[in-house]
Amino acid sequence: MTKPTIALLGTGLMGAPMVRNLLAAGYPVQVWNRSAAKAEALVADGALFCGSLPEVVKGADFIISMLSDGSVTGAIVADPSVENALGKGAVWLEMSSVKPDEARAQRDHLHGLGVKHLDAPVSGGTKGAEAGTLAIMVGGDREVFDAATLVLQAMGRVVYVGPSGAGQLAKLANQGIVASTIGAVAEAMLLLEEGGADPAAVRDALKGGFADSTILQQHGERMTTRNFAPGGLSRIQLKDLDNLLEQAALLGLDLPMSRAMRHRFAHLCEEMGGGDLDHSGLYLELRKHNNRKGTDQ
Repeated sequence: MTKPTIALLGTGLMGAPMVRNLLAAGYPVQVWNRSAAKAEALVADGALFCGSLPEVVKGADFIISMLSDGSVTGAIVADPSVENALGKGAVWLEMSSVKPDEARAQRDHLHGLGVKHLDAPVSGGTKGAEAGTLAIMVGGDREVFDAATLVLQAMGRVVYVGPSGAGQLAKLANQGIVASTIGAVAEAMLLLEEGGADPAAVRDALKGGFADSTILQQHGERMTTRNFAPGGLSRIQLKDLDNLLEQAALLGLDLPMSRAMRHRFAHLCEEMGGGDLDHSGLYLELRKHNNRKGTDQ
């Protein structure tokens, strides 16, 4: 049986390995990126390069957007040339991290064009994208989710979390946990380094205990080896924390830990120029806060 055609918009750090996993699963994939070279590089893997947005969505059964934020996707779905090229009955999978209200606005607009919609943001960073083990949180109609499950499973572990916008709400919760955990791990690594313990040995000792986590093992190592090549960008972490706090305000909630982490990531990105570092680069902000040398990458 012929597999459905997939269009993927945004072939950057996350999108490119997602394309490769879709191709490995046997799906025809056509790709577009604002910087064309990043999409053209995937031709060698079997993808079809498309030079324009109408070209990439035309004939696609599923359209995946993996872009910087909701305003970018919103502008694309409202582009008349894209609207005219979309096939009725297609499913748009918003896998970028956007605001829940933006996801619902996309759904409403696309439904008017006869196109279905799910918000399906991911967690797991570039390692998860490359391994096909992303955590994928999906919001939308259950019937549409059932139709899209096999496509999503080619990229990771898929869980339906509720109606439209719920996937993005789950991602905001995820990002709040990630930011706070990075902050705690940074403090632990600094304490160990300054106190004279071996951070690598301590991370090994903590494996399987209550303090263990992927962030402790992966980002703790990044911090102590000063490897801040981006897996998850600090500026994207900041954007997600802004969205989290905006959503909390709409619900009448004060989230003090998320607010504190937002302040620290803003300092890293805006005052220290660390926006393009991995979000484990928050360790550098902590060192600067403590007036320790070696706050540069």
